[in-house]
Amino acid sequence: MNALEEAVRTLRPPPGDRHGPLMPLLVLLTCLTGVVDAVSYLKFGHVFVANMTGNLVFLGFALAGAGGLSAITSLVAIASFVVGAALSGYLGGRNANHRGRLLRAACIVQFALILAATIVALAVDEPLNSASRYALLVPLALAMGVQNAAAQRLAVPELTTTVLTRTITGLASEASFLGGPGSKAGRRLLAVGAMLLGALAGAALVLKVSIAAPLALAAAIVLAVAIAAHVVSRTPAAWLEP
Repeated sequence: MNALEEAVRTLRPPPGDRHGPLMPLLVLLTCLTGVVDAVSYLKFGHVFVANMTGNLVFLGFALAGAGGLSAITSLVAIASFVVGAALSGYLGGRNANHRGRLLRAACIVQFALILAATIVALAVDEPLNSASRYALLVPLALAMGVQNAAAQRLAVPELTTTVLTRTITGLASEASFLGGPGSKAGRRLLAVGAMLLGALAGAALVLKVSIAAPLALAAAIVLAVAIAAHVVSRTPAAWLEP
């Protein structure tokens, strides 16, 4: 199977596929990650709400005295993300035998958190003061912790929705023209493209419109995923099982 065929099968899974509609839904959530990280990095002072590896690096830089970075901001983002992941772990325990319900529950919580951040963004003025930044940062990092932990529990290969270092490494190291298996190249390219598209859209909206605009887009994406997860989970199917 070539990369294009695999990409098509990821977006339109064939009947009986092990992961079924989870694949296109997680591609959408990967796009959402790009959107919200664009907002946080560009407007909250060089911090991510989804990429905790980056925040740990920024924390080290800040502790070393680098300018333009805040150790407290990085710590708040990391702590909020961890709490969100723990909440997702609770949801996973309650929906351990049904992957569709797990995704739906995680997305509902995530939607509520992103919606809250959107409302805050509509109420505050730019440039953001410290209180406004944290009022936006905390719910978004909580939401992305929920998403990351849910995606990890769903365990769809190459669709973690937040971290693509391993995905890009696989694209390079397993390329067929280098003698590698070329496996999952289409799915990997979709994940990379989705996050890039999300980052582009998020940056364009936050720089040219407002902070609230990309957050509203993120809320719309996760709500659409929640509704889709609910609809496709109503009929028993093999992909729903862990």
